Amino acid sequence: MPVYLTIAQIVLAVALIGVLALQVKGGGLGGIFGQADGVYRTKRGLEKTLFQVTIVLAILFVILSVVIVRVSSA
Repeated sequence: MPVYLTIAQIVLAVALIGVLALQVKGGGLGGIFGQADGVYRTKRGLEKTLFQVTIVLAILFVILSVVIVRVSSA
């Protein structure tokens, strides 16, 4: 297995963790016990961008994981 694929996966994982840590926490513990969120909010600006970057990074991480499995089994 090429080392650059492993390094790329580590970099993607760290970036994904960083983006997830920057996102706004919502709901709190009330959502665990069935309490409805009182305010409906739409994602705007930086929050929307972080959400979209999270999706892209997650998809890239999954694709890279599948590629690594395919390369290592060949």
